[in-house]
Amino acid sequence: MERNALRREKIRARDSLTAAERMEMSENISRRILASEEYGRAETLLIYKGVRGEVRLDVLERAAAADGKRLAYPLCVGPGEMIALIPQDEGSWSKGAYGILEPVRETSREIAPRDIDLVICPCTVFDAACGRMGMGAGYYDRYLPGCGRAVIAAAAFEVQKAERVPMEPWDRALDMVFTEKRVYQGRQSLCRLEKPADNK
Repeated sequence: MERNALRREKIRARDSLTAAERMEMSENISRRILASEEYGRAETLLIYKGVRGEVRLDVLERAAAADGKRLAYPLCVGPGEMIALIPQDEGSWSKGAYGILEPVRETSREIAPRDIDLVICPCTVFDAACGRMGMGAGYYDRYLPGCGRAVIAAAAFEVQKAERVPMEPWDRALDMVFTEKRVYQGRQSLCRLEKPADNK
């Protein structure tokens, strides 16, 4: 399937979830992230504020703050260009051009990509080999190559999974994808699928 058509199909699937389903699944995804070795080792995380049908990471945010982790968030600063900022207080937020809650640059601290340990990306489509498609603007594709020591993961719902993501040369494959049912792990184009928990 052509990339834009696949993206539209999976956005529709994601948006078809009810608010209650999305909340429950988002909590399960956050708990899987919190239970992972990658989270346990990380001191600095780059995460996002969910909008529209995206996975919400509120549970992860609260737990990470309680665990003493540093939480950075993306700020779009130009066409296809973003930086990571650590807000200094609850007033360091404003709505960006896409309606996304973003940190205010003047009251936040910028962090270099190389200092991030774990990135949790939003995504529209993923596959079992940990291929990813975003919204098409390329912000993460341009930013992630600088995150040399970070584990690159995505948070997604199972309904966003495709048989295969048609990857372009500039697309960055993920190390992991966390869903409400399981964790997909990609290593050098190989994928190991964690056995789902019996009660999920």
